Amino acid sequence: MADGLIAFPKATISRFPLYFRVLTDYNHQDIALVSSEEMAQKIGVTSSQIRKDFSYFGSLGIRGAGYDVTYLLDMIKEILGMDKKRRLAVIGAGKLGMALAGYSGLKQHGLEVAALFDTDRRKWAQGPGGLTVFPLTELAEQKEKLGMEIAVLTVPAVVAQTVAELAVKSEFKAIWNFAPVRLKVPSNIIVQYEDLVVGILTLSHHLARKFG
Repeated sequence: MADGLIAFPKATISRFPLYFRVLTDYNHQDIALVSSEEMAQKIGVTSSQIRKDFSYFGSLGIRGAGYDVTYLLDMIKEILGMDKKRRLAVIGAGKLGMALAGYSGLKQHGLEVAALFDTDRRKWAQGPGGLTVFPLTELAEQKEKLGMEIAVLTVPAVVAQTVAELAVKSEFKAIWNFAPVRLKVPSNIIVQYEDLVVGILTLSHHLARKFG
């Protein structure tokens, strides 16, 4: 299957990691077929929504039996680019940057932190798992040497735009931004935003509505 030939809605793409996680659990249990109803109970998505999302692949379900777990996993891996290893540059060797670099779950999903970068010379040494923390001035050079594709920004908001511009200049085509600021980058640069404060405040809002 060629992913480029299918225009998946953004909302559907956002659910694929959830499907992948559940399907991986079924695969580890040697379960060959699973129904949309079974998946719905585990994920919290309606079975009709799951069937609609999977309909973009064509007719995959076996009537009365369910979906082939292994085949779905292979399809989703390809769509999410997990059939290729992506190397990451973490820019900002603070607590969040170090935590991300040491997170083993990334490798399970085809992602690998290759190096960290910081402007603080006191941090220029070995980081978690033997990774090196380089001076930020070496970003472009190390990108080529280590074959990195994604720049991960774990820097203060006040410098995020400057760092993003450096990442673009260093020819990164994708940025994973944890700084609480919207970046101005060329239209061909892919940016994924992760605002931790928005997430926790959203949770606080739901708590207030439900429990007062």
